[in-house]
Amino acid sequence: QVQLVESGGGLVQSGGSLRLSCAASGFTFNNYAMRWYRQAPGKERELVATISSAGGSTTYADSVKGRFTISRDNAKNTVYLQMNSLKPEDTAVYYCNVVIPSSLIVWNNYWGQGTQVTVSS
Repeated sequence: QVQLVESGGGLVQSGGSLRLSCAASGFTFNNYAMRWYRQAPGKERELVATISSAGGSTTYADSVKGRFTISRDNAKNTVYLQMNSLKPEDTAVYYCNVVIPSSLIVWNNYWGQGTQVTVSS
C-alpha cells in the first residue's frame, strides 16, 4: 500500500531553516509528481510546492517563492522541502502528497501523517 512518511519538522526561530523529508513506498515513485502542502490552524490546506516525476520541473506558491526549494531523489524514493528564511506565517503542519490513478477516471490522493513546523518570532 502507498505510504508517505514525513520528517524533519520542529521549532525554529524566524529567519532560520529546516529541511523536510518524505519517504515514499508502495508505488513506483519515479512515475509520479510529488507535492508538499501545509495547513495552519483555522486555515485550509494549501499547496506549497510541486515537483515533476523526473524532478526537472518545479512550481511554488507565491508565498514561498525564493525561500523554499523542493527536490527529490528517485533512487531513495524521497522528496525534500528545503525551507530557508522562515517566517512565523510559515507555521503549519506540512504534508507530503501524491496523486495516483486507479482507473482512467478515478484518481486517488495519498497523504502522509504530517510534520509540524513552528516558527517563532
